[in-house]
Amino acid sequence: MNKDFKAGEVFAIDKPYRISSFGALAHVRYVLSHELGYKVKIGHAGTLDPLATGVLILCTGKATKRIEEFQGHTKEYTAILQLGATTVSYDMEHEENEHFPTEHITRELINSTLQQFIGDIEQVPPTYSAVKINGDRACDLRRAGEEVTLKIKNVHIDEIEVTDFDAEKMLLSIRVVCGKGTYIRALARDLGRALGSGAYLTALRRTRIGDFTIDKCLDYEQIKEWLVQTDK
Repeated sequence: MNKDFKAGEVFAIDKPYRISSFGALAHVRYVLSHELGYKVKIGHAGTLDPLATGVLILCTGKATKRIEEFQGHTKEYTAILQLGATTVSYDMEHEENEHFPTEHITRELINSTLQQFIGDIEQVPPTYSAVKINGDRACDLRRAGEEVTLKIKNVHIDEIEVTDFDAEKMLLSIRVVCGKGTYIRALARDLGRALGSGAYLTALRRTRIGDFTIDKCLDYEQIKEWLVQTDK
């Protein structure tokens, strides 16, 4: 089945680790433009942190008008949290900067504490994020050494499930289903505080946006092959 990238196509890739969403998009745009012989207009629906992997929806041509629609769809993530410590970015981009007690943390305490994060909640985005402040990304300002203060946002979390807890290493694995604008790094930060300790992400994977699930994603390195197959 031929695809029309000018009229508009919507597809998802599995974004690799340590590549920004913009970098992943640029790679796909280069491959498509190079193979098709014209510059393909393309955008993504929902930024993933460089250290996160998973579903990244890409829209081309006239379908870029649908980006906001896809950004509003329910998302699902799997995450691993290190309890008992924090980093300034709440993930592994930075070294641990503070350590906290964990002797009191049990699976029962985690399960009961997580309940306060389900439903409509208030959340302050991480300052190391793509949130714009007067046109500049907050993370760029932080990396330049500037102090950043972000406003509280209202977000919605449908469910949080504990999938594993290693009490010896204090590693917590969770699955989160949430709405637009929810930061899992901010959830890790706030959960750590609510537990009377600290927490940051050691792994984050987006497994679904709306109907786009991880098993339907294209391999980042196989875009050219996929393009050849679709033209047959």
